[in-house]
Amino acid sequence: MRYLLLLLLSFSVHAEDLLHLYNWNNYISDRTIERFEKECSCRVVQDYYSDNEEMLAKLAAGAKGYDLIVPTGNAVESLIRQHALRPLDKSKLPNLVNISSRFMNTWFDPGNVYSVPYAYTITLIGYNSEKMKELGLPLDSWAVIFEPRYLEKIKGRVTVLDSQRELIAAALIYLGYSANDTSEKHWKEARDLILRAKPYWAAFNASSYIRELAIGEIWLVHGYSNDIFQADQDAKAAGRKFRILASLPREGAVLALDSMVMPISGPRPDLALRFIDFMLEGKNSAELTNLIGSGNPNKAAMRYILPEIADNPAVFPKDTKNLEMLRDLDYRQRRVLSRIWTEIKLK
Repeated sequence: MRYLLLLLLSFSVHAEDLLHLYNWNNYISDRTIERFEKECSCRVVQDYYSDNEEMLAKLAAGAKGYDLIVPTGNAVESLIRQHALRPLDKSKLPNLVNISSRFMNTWFDPGNVYSVPYAYTITLIGYNSEKMKELGLPLDSWAVIFEPRYLEKIKGRVTVLDSQRELIAAALIYLGYSANDTSEKHWKEARDLILRAKPYWAAFNASSYIRELAIGEIWLVHGYSNDIFQADQDAKAAGRKFRILASLPREGAVLALDSMVMPISGPRPDLALRFIDFMLEGKNSAELTNLIGSGNPNKAAMRYILPEIADNPAVFPKDTKNLEMLRDLDYRQRRVLSRIWTEIKLK
């Protein structure tokens, strides 16, 4: 009887070992999760988002209980301003030394008090190699996304991200402005450019475009580099005759550094720290890149990354001078941009 009581008590304690992870769609492999669960004798419960604004809105609406979130820099900045994050106990993160110095001490978190770099993506152009070769469209410019003279040849075969910051940033860059330009006049110019192109697009899409690219339903996208990599992997696995390739527009693009942060409301900071340090190990971090094609800030991971990925300029660009990270907006700017975004979606 005593043995049974101890067994039940042990099971009850073990049942509470849950790590609640709120992450981007398609941003970690099941294999990595399973290995961590085995190593820490716990279970990882995941929720997903497809846009930083979606994640911030959910938290602002009162969502609690997440131990770990993986937001982009501007969203990290916003969460820090809201005093929503728990400072890191770096004594529990011996593998933090693996992160390249160029990704540390960022503008959004000086000293990395709250955040640890996880991976990065570039928002660029993804395309069906066969269809684009047939049509001879320019793939080194945002013009192919925004100009009707090109879009009329692929009407209904194009999607853009359902993200106000990302899409307006691409339009701003094409117009010759910074992705972080906050001039209302320039935002309206970007709106007008988007509305001119919108009739030719099939959808605003931040999730299912991976599958649609892979099956050949969509031929051109404004999307994330790791999603385009995944679409190509899926197309190859299905034996498609075409490839899904990525192109970095000459005008510039957005680089998103995603970081692991710990919300104050998370009940298991101990498991969150274990997961962060686990993901900082070279092999675990490399698996993220090898399986989903994300850029990697981890020096220790590079020797484990497949050569064809390490040499892919859409994953590891040689020249980053035209890449910008999005900055956070203040309340007034958010309100103005939300109004402009509503106009874009409703017209």
